[in-house]
Amino acid sequence: MAKAERTIGRSSDKGGRRPVKDNLLHVLVDKIVSGELAEGSTLPNEAELKEQYGVSRTTLRESMQHIVAQGMVRSRTRAGTIVLPREHWNYLDPIVLDAAMRHPKDERFYTSLVDARMVLEPAAAAGAAENATTKQIMVIAEAFDNMVAAHSLYTDAWSEADLAFHTAIINASGNWVFRQFATAIGAALLASFRITNRASQSHEHALETHNRVLEAIRMRNPVEARKAMERLVHSARKELAEALSLGKGNMPILRSSS
Repeated sequence: MAKAERTIGRSSDKGGRRPVKDNLLHVLVDKIVSGELAEGSTLPNEAELKEQYGVSRTTLRESMQHIVAQGMVRSRTRAGTIVLPREHWNYLDPIVLDAAMRHPKDERFYTSLVDARMVLEPAAAAGAAENATTKQIMVIAEAFDNMVAAHSLYTDAWSEADLAFHTAIINASGNWVFRQFATAIGAALLASFRITNRASQSHEHALETHNRVLEAIRMRNPVEARKAMERLVHSARKELAEALSLGKGNMPILRSSS
């Protein structure tokens, strides 16, 4: 009888155990993103990894194929498997993204998000002002009301309502590319909101900037909606810079269990 593969890593979110392949994959990605396996370093060979993690050759190779496909490592017959620089990594892969949020060592991870938001969200707000249905505007307004009800910038309820607000605007823009992008980076946006909200000027100021966007969309004014969103994201950029300067970007991002 073949030797049973050992259980590796964390339990799944559903309370069971991940398949061995998925556990091994999460462990390898985590070690790379955390820097335990540094850029330019060589991974142990196949025999060493099989022994270390108690997995089959098939399981190991499937995991390695995934991290190769995400640009995290390069495998060469004689040189071995080398960890590639971060600029090659596919951060939109859910497993890579999850690890990056648990090990937020690279400030570029968050500053790049803000750069992308500055390009995408003002255009999405203008599109929502032009294209949103009455129902879609109600969804945006409901998310804003949930921000008001949260009472504090430091709660999960606030950050989740903040994400829902921005996501609803993107969904109402009428642009399917924007919608796909928001879906792909939703978890990263939530993590960035939790960081920037720590450095926000005040609950009232944050509500005011979001309300200006909502009202411009309600009034079907795409020019003002774009400007209001530009101001909102610009504020987020300043808050992010402040949070990172205070070391808050190095704090693990704890997500709710819901």
